[in-house]
Amino acid sequence: MSRPRADSLDSLGPDDEVVPYSDDETDDELEQDEDEEEVQPTVPAAEPEAGWQVKVNDRDFCKLPEFKKKSFLCFKKSKYSGNAIKTYKYNVLTFLPLNLYEQFKRAANLYFLALLILQIIPQISTLPWYTTLVPLVLVLGITAVKDLIDDLVRNCAGFLLSMRVKSGPIESGADILLLSSTEPNSLCYVETEPNNRLDKFTGTMKWRREMYPLDLDNMLLRGCKLRNTEECRGLVIFAGADTKIMRNGGKTRFKRTKIDFLMNYMVYTIFVVLVLVCAGLAIGHSFWYQEIGSLAWYLYDGKSDTASYRGFLSFWGYIIVLNTMVPISLYVSVEVIRLGQSKFINWDLQMYYAEKDTPAKARTTTLNEQLGQIEYIFSDKTGTLTQNIMAFKKCTIGGRTYGKSLSINHFAQVGEGSLADFSWNKYADRKFQFYDGHLISCICSKKDAEMMEFFKLLSLCHTVMVEQKDGELVYQAASPDEGALVTAARCFGFVFLSRTQDSITVSEMGTENTYEMLALLDFNSDRKRMSIILRFPDGRIRLYCKGADTVIYQRLNPSSKHKETTQHALDVGTLRTLCLCYKDISAADYNSWAQKHKEASVAMSNREQALDSVYELIETNLMLIGATAIEDKLQDGVPETIAKLAKADIKIWVLTGDKKETAENIGYSCELLTDDMQIYYGEDNEILCEKKKKRRRLRLRRLGKRPRPTNPQDGQPADDWEKELRQKDFVDMACECSAVICCRVTPKQKANVVSLVKRYKNAVTLSIGDGANDVNMIKTADIGVGISGQEGMQAVMSSDYAFAQFRYLQRLLLVHGRWSYIRMCKFLRFFFYKNFAFTLVHFWYSFFNGYSAQVAYEDWFITLYNVLYSSLPVLLVGLLDQDVNDTLSLRFPKLYLPGQKGALFNYRNFFISLFHGIFTSLIIFFIPYGAFLQTMGQDGEAPSDYQSFAVVTASSLIMIVNLQISLDTSYWTFVNCFAVLGSIAIYFGVMFDIQSAGIHVLFPSAFTFTGVASNSLRQPYLWLTIILTVGISLLPVICIQFLCKTIWPTEGDKVRPKKPPAFQRGGRSRRSAYAFSHSRGYADLIASGRSIRQKPRARPELRDSIREAPQAENI
Repeated sequence: MSRPRADSLDSLGPDDEVVPYSDDETDDELEQDEDEEEVQPTVPAAEPEAGWQVKVNDRDFCKLPEFKKKSFLCFKKSKYSGNAIKTYKYNVLTFLPLNLYEQFKRAANLYFLALLILQIIPQISTLPWYTTLVPLVLVLGITAVKDLIDDLVRNCAGFLLSMRVKSGPIESGADILLLSSTEPNSLCYVETEPNNRLDKFTGTMKWRREMYPLDLDNMLLRGCKLRNTEECRGLVIFAGADTKIMRNGGKTRFKRTKIDFLMNYMVYTIFVVLVLVCAGLAIGHSFWYQEIGSLAWYLYDGKSDTASYRGFLSFWGYIIVLNTMVPISLYVSVEVIRLGQSKFINWDLQMYYAEKDTPAKARTTTLNEQLGQIEYIFSDKTGTLTQNIMAFKKCTIGGRTYGKSLSINHFAQVGEGSLADFSWNKYADRKFQFYDGHLISCICSKKDAEMMEFFKLLSLCHTVMVEQKDGELVYQAASPDEGALVTAARCFGFVFLSRTQDSITVSEMGTENTYEMLALLDFNSDRKRMSIILRFPDGRIRLYCKGADTVIYQRLNPSSKHKETTQHALDVGTLRTLCLCYKDISAADYNSWAQKHKEASVAMSNREQALDSVYELIETNLMLIGATAIEDKLQDGVPETIAKLAKADIKIWVLTGDKKETAENIGYSCELLTDDMQIYYGEDNEILCEKKKKRRRLRLRRLGKRPRPTNPQDGQPADDWEKELRQKDFVDMACECSAVICCRVTPKQKANVVSLVKRYKNAVTLSIGDGANDVNMIKTADIGVGISGQEGMQAVMSSDYAFAQFRYLQRLLLVHGRWSYIRMCKFLRFFFYKNFAFTLVHFWYSFFNGYSAQVAYEDWFITLYNVLYSSLPVLLVGLLDQDVNDTLSLRFPKLYLPGQKGALFNYRNFFISLFHGIFTSLIIFFIPYGAFLQTMGQDGEAPSDYQSFAVVTASSLIMIVNLQISLDTSYWTFVNCFAVLGSIAIYFGVMFDIQSAGIHVLFPSAFTFTGVASNSLRQPYLWLTIILTVGISLLPVICIQFLCKTIWPTEGDKVRPKKPPAFQRGGRSRRSAYAFSHSRGYADLIASGRSIRQKPRARPELRDSIREAPQAENI
């Protein structure tokens, strides 16, 4: 467990403020890093005595004063945490106050709390306090229940994480330094590799006056599952909150949708309009009182307040009366809709991957409608577009290439003789296939020394672990590439059998040999290679190295052969390639290098740079043996998915670490690139950039401005202004292309590309990947999608949405994303409309009551309007509505375009809803007002009192808003019908109850409309008034919808299937007449007197008796 790994000092004491975890930064943090990179001094190295120290079997050591830190005032506590982890937010005592505090940080809730306080003041309020309290308590209660459920889920997850006694592999409960295990060589295999944020640990162990280097290979991080051992012993280094997985969780930027921002601005707009309207009505009340009210003796209230003061009180009164213009239930309704849309994604069986039992998962409930507005997709290649299941397809040895890379469709065309026969090898993997039998004959002859060395290198130079299961060798590799190479060597006769800390045993064409491992120079993303130094049984010392061609060719000996032919073989095809080379080392050279390596491995500062420098000393003058080529096949449906997304005007960028040729060939394979496209490379873009800069300088000279100086010597920008111009030029040129492929990019560069497009194009972006190197990109984009593939769950845990295959992305965007966007836009438009129509009736009524803040409805109707009478139908539209079904959504990707343009919800739609609400409120008020001017009931009673007027206007409003949402509903279900009819029925039922004499007797001050409903609604004249009001309000809407669908149909209207008429007069398919179409009857049978009952016939096959019905539309 002592193989060297590059690392840094910061692991001595986990400190988020010091550790720059570049692979888990958000775009905001990336910008901050760029600003601070040049000005921040290097953190000085801490001495071991001042760092994080732990002693075996000595708990009192950690309680010494030097290991305590100040917690509060003069109180101190140990800086070493216990192993308890708090994953919950609330407890029994803190839930209510803490949750209320968090909820009242929202401006809308705080606004309604202020209104509730104002309603307690008798001089201001014309509404009882419960009209605001009931909706506010309901909203706070629903949100509190949701928060409590989420916290209980987190608490259960933390509890399960803390339970370490379980079946299966051993799971580490803390960050532990492994000392020994029951495996004979004290080895163990980590099943879940830590991601890039967690591979930082540097330490030194003192044992018997000797110092030994410690790195991540000696550590068992919390949550890692171990194999190959039944028991292990270790020393806890970090526990509880100090463990790396807890301290390095990182701060994830809270993502919000465009509709969120737009909705907030619209609420602010409504509030400004509310203040202006209330101010105008308050001024009107001042003038009215001065001109009329103060002169009318019957209006004298016994107070001597001035007109201005009365106008001031009227302003606050109207703030209370018109408060429903700011919708209190808007935010909680939006959360309910988003939660339902997330469940639909989770329940979609067409996004379920049966092979791995992996359903789609919406890991957030706040971004669903943003899925319908994506403009740019940034995708990883390996494991995202491809399967990340590697197959050894070709190899180049001594300048000669072996193997054929053939697709499954071409296998049938290949003769049986070309398929290599591995029956001679008892260790061969039965699933392994190689299409070049000549390579087997060359190996079996043992005449080609380079070929034998080639496969020996593959069997020795790796970090694979091996275990025996049912007499079979099972390899556990950290990456699919390495597993494929070792498996290939095994099938060709060079079998990796076992390893210890300092030895590797292999079977070479039936001969078992053990090699002493002197050093292992591990792979990392900067080195792009790995090496191993071995002592052969005959005493020779040899270094084997494998890596990317770009780094290997720089380190080759000038006399190395076959460089040109190998390079030519590397440049062909879409395969993943590695170069293999070796170097013989003398004992003196190795001893000299080993001393330097030991010094670098125990360095407590800059260990990574020190080790890299030492590695460079030995990895020189290498001799090239050949190269391997591994095929990573495309996932199913990738070309079709990319084609459909492109038709939806979504630009797709592929960001990969592969070389240019491989990336370009993959682009053609997945049809991201086509033959009719003109391909521009980075060199071409540099030329275009220079031309653009020259034009800019020329334009500045013409304007008389002096261009900023640049530094042409090193090609780097001279200042931030020049840097920003270069970034903008890059984005402008790249965005003009139909597709972009960025190759040889690091994880941080992936995030930078996403950040630049967001910054300069103000576009909605989506990143999709499957590995730890994609986490940065996933967190930076507006929406991150993780694919649960072969590289663990790091990408999934950092993502907003997750599924198993890239092809599900088209359904996520074109179906669920589009539906969510349409539903949310329709919900918001109607929600604003119904509140405007409800509230502005008070405004029109104010012209007839002296602007006195008198309400036009009964108090309990105001209380229950948004809670019971109008909430359910619009909520169901936000959950279930769809203009076309999922099949048509996928068949016509152009239906996605309105979401990208934000065409369904913007300020234009907002003001349309406002004016529609104004029109409806005018109709609701003035038609009943005109009907009530001079009327007389059938029984001689005048129905023109205020209370009857309030009942008629309220009844008209309820019927209008529920029928209006019916006109706007595109997809009808039983639930929608029940909601619309049920809301109207609930209104009348509750109204008759709260206006009955019985409840008035119990609560005389709270229920004052005694018998009004029964008295008013028995008058046919008032029912006619309600019907007239509803008809005049809805008739223009029906006409406009008819004209729009006939003259200006949307894309959805065009593709929506139209039902054929049941009968067409004059059609050729019409039957002639009954007499000629009817078959012979049973007259003869009846006359004969025989029984007409037939014997039962055999039941037909089920599939023959059932007709194929049209496919049901998914919700």
